[in-house]
Amino acid sequence: MPKTKFQDFVYTVIMAAVMVYVMVCYNIAIHSGGLQNFVFLEAFKEFPFMYVIAGVLEFFLIGQIAHKLVFKAIDVKKVPNIIVSYAISIVIVLFMCPIMSFIATIFISKPELNQFIVTWLQSMVLSFPMALCLQLFYAGPLVRFIFSFHFLRKRQNSICLFFVFIV
Repeated sequence: MPKTKFQDFVYTVIMAAVMVYVMVCYNIAIHSGGLQNFVFLEAFKEFPFMYVIAGVLEFFLIGQIAHKLVFKAIDVKKVPNIIVSYAISIVIVLFMCPIMSFIATIFISKPELNQFIVTWLQSMVLSFPMALCLQLFYAGPLVRFIFSFHFLRKRQNSICLFFVFIV
């Protein structure tokens, strides 16, 4: 959907913000025994660190790998654009979920060394279905709507509205 590097950057910034915040809330809720009011504020403590890592990983590495894999597997001229978007989203989640779970296990969960692998696997197994559904059914459509509204319709104040949305 993004046509330029700048648009790709903006799309990644928005998508990473939505995905990271919701996934941090989800993981805090899991570790605290369920969703409670404090989870939404507590998530802001972990959000900046995880957001920067997710954004950099997706923009510079995982997004490029996902595009290459999807463009090799699918003839993009023969399928609708939404199928290509969903395929890219699925591949990104396939790579990002294990990586981000690994990073969260190291820096946030901090298990004992003999529990590291099982803690990471548990985090990954619990996070993957949520991340995939979030990406395909909620965050993906929301971010595509925001992105298309601000960039593809060529609004004069699109950049200003983008920064208001982020802040």
